[in-house]
Order: sequence, then structure tokens, then C-alpha cells
Amino acid sequence: MSKLAFAPLLIFAGLAVTGCATQQYVDQHVATVQDQVTALQGQAQDTSAKVQQLDQTTQQALMRAEAAGKLAEGKFVYSMVMSDDSAHFPVSSSQLSSDEIARLDDFANKLKSDNRNVYLEIQGYTDSTGSAQQNLQLGQERAEAVRRYLAKDGVALNRMSTISYGQDDPVAPNTTRADRAENRRVVVVVLQ
Repeated sequence: MSKLAFAPLLIFAGLAVTGCATQQYVDQHVATVQDQVTALQGQAQDTSAKVQQLDQTTQQALMRAEAAGKLAEGKFVYSMVMSDDSAHFPVSSSQLSSDEIARLDDFANKLKSDNRNVYLEIQGYTDSTGSAQQNLQLGQERAEAVRRYLAKDGVALNRMSTISYGQDDPVAPNTTRADRAENRRVVVVVLQ
């Protein structure tokens, strides 16, 4: 009997000793885990601050893109074509003739008198003589010549953009001198 009386007491004592060791083990590991959780919370706060900063930058960029999109999405109003029908753009040249300068003056005055909030896309084209790369460059030079002249005439630079199509998109087949002259042109597209 006495052995049976001691058995529950021994079991209870064994559990008590094991429980104390387990509590110490848990306390050590919980402290380690708590330190890791605290470090992760700090990283999460840093990441959240960076995301908020990026979100503000993204929103600003989106607003600028939407404003540019609204401007670029504008409705076509009209276009003015300046071609080489009177040797306005000689072969391999971006020099404006006096006739073209007079047309540009009239065009700028019309823009000012209409008092419209318009955007100009100035497109430069060439004939097919020369390499494609040279023609892209020449088309850009022609478009820039028109842009610079319009800027001198009072048209705001931020309302104009230039693009060169070079020898692409000809209006005539490039087989005769007269056809090539038609392809050496600048088109000013007015968008609202």
C-alpha cells in the first residue's frame, strides 16, 4: 500500500519538475520570437512608409499622364500641309522659303486670333531618295524648322511637338520629280 501511495506523489513531482523546465524553455523561446516579431514590425512600418511615398509619386505621375493624355486625345480641328510644290523644301534641305514663312505667319496669326487652346503636332516627311535614317533625320529637321519659326511667331513651345515619318507614308509614288516634291512636306495637325 505504501508503494501505491507514493506512486501518484512521484508522478505529480515528476510533472511539476517537467512543467518548470518547460516554462523556462518557453520563456526563452518566446523572448526570441518576440524579438523577431518586433524586428518584423519595424520592417513592416518602414515598408509601409516607402509604399506611401511610392503611392504619392505614382499618383502624381498618373495625374501628369492623364493630363497629357487629355491633351493628346484632342479632337482633330484641321491641318495645314506645306509641300514642295514651289520648291519650298528643296532636296535634302530643311530651309523654309519666303512663301512658307508667309504661310506660317498667317497660320500663327489665325491661331492667336481664334484664341483656342490647341495643340500642334508638326509632322516632317521626305521623299524616298537617300537612306531611311537620313530621311528620318531630314524629316525631323523640317518639322523642327517649322516649330522654331512658330515659336518665334508667339506660339507656345509647350503646345507643339514634332515627329518625323521620313520617307514613310508618301502622298505620291516617288517615281517622278513632281511626285517626290509632293512627298517633301511638313504637315501641321491642329488638335483641340
